[in-house]
Amino acid sequence: MTAELLTYLVALGKSAFLVVGTLLPIINPPSTATIFLSLTEGASHATRWELARRIAGNVFLLMLGCTLVGSYVLDFFGISLDIVRVGGGLLVIQTGWRLLSAERSDSPRASRLAEAYTPDMVRSTAFYPLSFPITCGPGTLAATITVGVSLSDPSWTMALARTTGSVIGLGVVAAVILFCYRYAEKLLRPLGETGTIIFLRLSAFILLCLGIQIFWEGAGPLISAAVAVGNGR
Repeated sequence: MTAELLTYLVALGKSAFLVVGTLLPIINPPSTATIFLSLTEGASHATRWELARRIAGNVFLLMLGCTLVGSYVLDFFGISLDIVRVGGGLLVIQTGWRLLSAERSDSPRASRLAEAYTPDMVRSTAFYPLSFPITCGPGTLAATITVGVSLSDPSWTMALARTTGSVIGLGVVAAVILFCYRYAEKLLRPLGETGTIIFLRLSAFILLCLGIQIFWEGAGPLISAAVAVGNGR
């Protein structure tokens, strides 16, 4: 093995670990899996498996797109990351509040939901809100865009090695999401019915708080910039 090839392999591995280490804590699949259970209440195991597969695929493609061209798209439309955080934070807040204020469904209604969860519903909900913004929110997109910027290198071969490593890392992240969503119900089974309900409510509250935090992370700098402009006048 030549020293040059070893250098490329090291760069590939570093990029893969950078992606996994950066994105997994932000996405936090075990936590978002509980939100997935709340939003798919009444759905059959087969339906949840199909949704989990679609969500993992959607999130992978979203992160891949942001890694490769995210910064260029934002520059083209003149959109800042702070604006993305504000818009995404509002979406997360709305979803968290809806889950927190929802009433617990009884078994007959859950059965009707299972029957009503048609393939069209699976296709329509797999991306919004389950893939975005629940699983892959604005914080994840912002971090992914930042990682994508760090992959650039004057040498196209080194840039290719880093990009390949990032794609491998994104695949690992998507696989973890698929696993956590696929077995979310089994992971929560030891809590029992009452414990699961409490845990889902707490997760909804955390989601609401997370949305507020994301919103403020974008709104804070925008407000500061507006105040600075006003004082400059």
